[in-house]
Amino acid sequence: MKTIFKVAVVLACVLSFAQAEAADKLNGAGATFPYPVYSAWAFDYNKATGVQINYQSIGSGGGIRQITERTVDFGASDAPLPPEQLAKSKLLQFPAVIGGVVPVVNIAGVKPGEMRLDSDTLSKLFLGEIKYWDDNKIKSLNPNLKLSHNEITVVHRSDGSGTTAVFTEYLNGVSPDWRKKVGAGTAVQWPVGIGGKGNEGVANYTQRTANSIGYVEFAYAEQNKLTYTLLKNSAGTFVKPSFDAFADAADTGTFDPQKHFYLWLVNAPGRDSWPIAGATFILLAQEKTDANKKVVKFYDWAFRNGDSKAKELTYVPLPKSLKDKIRAYWKANGLQ
Repeated sequence: MKTIFKVAVVLACVLSFAQAEAADKLNGAGATFPYPVYSAWAFDYNKATGVQINYQSIGSGGGIRQITERTVDFGASDAPLPPEQLAKSKLLQFPAVIGGVVPVVNIAGVKPGEMRLDSDTLSKLFLGEIKYWDDNKIKSLNPNLKLSHNEITVVHRSDGSGTTAVFTEYLNGVSPDWRKKVGAGTAVQWPVGIGGKGNEGVANYTQRTANSIGYVEFAYAEQNKLTYTLLKNSAGTFVKPSFDAFADAADTGTFDPQKHFYLWLVNAPGRDSWPIAGATFILLAQEKTDANKKVVKFYDWAFRNGDSKAKELTYVPLPKSLKDKIRAYWKANGLQ
């Protein structure tokens, strides 16, 4: 009898420990776009609270799928889901941070910020209609660059990607040819090029492949010392990707909690706005109230304590007015 009692006590202790461990851990998956800032926030949050945030940067498509299947505590997507899709999947959505997608090139002798591109040239590059770096359209934008007759290799995402969604949403809006031939989405049928998995994969392929062009979230361009381009915005300004340029684009948008904050920031007006900016979003299952409260607690902490880290990584923190709207949204949905 004593032996049975001891076994029961040990089992109860093990179960209690397992429950405590589970309570101190959250699992999320999705967009690679915000991975640098989410991982930095998670590290600091763990130091402050002891709670472990496990975030897998598998791409927005994977994040949407996993939260829809309820295999993670939260999903993350750079492509905002429209209200009707959220209702169908019984999901909630709010933005977490804002950043920018940038074209990056690997051309001998060309330094970051030296090459100029406009929307027409960029779309033709990714359509495969401009095949060499000394094409007249590129040379006319860059009369001071020495461009050789080298064949261009296009690098794109191979996985379901919110970065791709932001990039193709931009091209879809500025190029009728792109809209007709390719369209927009987390995954598209690319006319040309090689695919890399995640922002990491595209950065790696572009870095290793001479005469290539790809697109990545700006933090990946900075971390990997990639050669980003200038891009002509809707006001006609050739803009350098930067914190201020992303912030200018963000200032033009109005996030509506009644629409679960659904909003694209591409091709924003403004003299200094970066044209391929976007928010990245957190997705929660409506019925997972306990887990959701823990996820919300993490992001509330990040909203209060993580702005400096976001800026350090060239992401734009949400303005206070938007954070207040998000907190009201959490409260209205029983999450805070």
